[in-house]
Amino acid sequence: MVWFKAFASGFLATLVFHQGLFALFWLGGIVPAAPFNLSPVPPLGVPQVVSLAFFGGLWGMLLWLILGRLAGVKFWLGHVIVGAVGPTAVAMLVVFPLKGLDVSAQTWVGGLLLNGFWGLGVAVFMRLMGEKAVAGLR
Repeated sequence: MVWFKAFASGFLATLVFHQGLFALFWLGGIVPAAPFNLSPVPPLGVPQVVSLAFFGGLWGMLLWLILGRLAGVKFWLGHVIVGAVGPTAVAMLVVFPLKGLDVSAQTWVGGLLLNGFWGLGVAVFMRLMGEKAVAGLR
């Protein structure tokens, strides 16, 4: 059950925290693309935001695997830091080059901010679903 909660936390954090902050960036004219992109993506043709949220769910499971034993400030900071660095590094070093997208200091900073906020969202949702630090992961 904890793995479902971790996936759901990552999925929901993508929709609420990541895309919410992205919406603020868009409204402020910081990013040119609108949030909640519904354009279909291959190979299944699902909306881009659903694909992003699915991968957010997978990352949420990884965060729980790495950080589920932590408590207190370490739990919260761990989610923000690992949430910021892990997905951003994979996006900038693997995904963007595969898609032919430019990587710049601005995309790194934006990615770190968006994904750090997403990581905080994962922690919030895990707590709202009643998960606490555990001695051994279930």
